[in-house]
Amino acid sequence: MSQQIHLIARLAPREGREAALVQAVAAIVPAVLKEPGCLVYTAHDSRERPGTIVMYEVWESQAALDVHAAGPNFGALAARFDELLDEPLAIEHLRKID
Repeated sequence: MSQQIHLIARLAPREGREAALVQAVAAIVPAVLKEPGCLVYTAHDSRERPGTIVMYEVWESQAALDVHAAGPNFGALAARFDELLDEPLAIEHLRKID
């Protein structure tokens, strides 16, 4: 059984903060992609909720995700959540169907 972690993260912006959220997310993507254990880290704009950023992530293991969550790249974004987000970060863990 694979130890890979697949997840979707949703970031819903405060009204008027959509562009700032996009810029903040885009700023960390290149660095996160270089983190150990990061296999996929892509940002998308939701078609159903324009302005909402949907991240699709694949991590080598839970340990790699934990290091990312405690690290400086995600930390820089998380430090701005009160300013940028209208609701708490929502994370949905996925199970790949083989």
